[in-house]
Amino acid sequence: MTEYQFYALTTVILFFKMSANSIVQGVGRLNAKAFVTAEDASFFAQAPPVPDEAPIVKRAAWCWRNDLENIPIFLFLALIYVTLGCWPEGAFIYFTIFVVARILHTIMYLNGVQPWRTVFFTVGMIMSVTLSIQILIAVL
Repeated sequence: MTEYQFYALTTVILFFKMSANSIVQGVGRLNAKAFVTAEDASFFAQAPPVPDEAPIVKRAAWCWRNDLENIPIFLFLALIYVTLGCWPEGAFIYFTIFVVARILHTIMYLNGVQPWRTVFFTVGMIMSVTLSIQILIAVL
């Protein structure tokens, strides 16, 4: 598998990870029969909207926002890393570590497990910083 193919695989895995988080939100709303928007409350629960989301839905939304703060920039850095032809084996190592860290971060976030949530966040961030340094070395 080439680095570009592995980059594509990384992107797809992260897409499915984020999609699973969206499913958690939907299932959380259905299980709680609690919807904040009137049209969803009417359609799914045949009840009035509630003022606030269920706890698992809130937690999944916070996790989603964290993903949006981290995954897109990683994917941009990873694409630049591969395009510049930085250390090819590094792509497999760094991308794998990032993906595993983000999956574990999500599991820890949804279950409210500290300090592991922060540990896995930090591991993912270290991978982004590592890519950044490798890119700087390649272009300077």
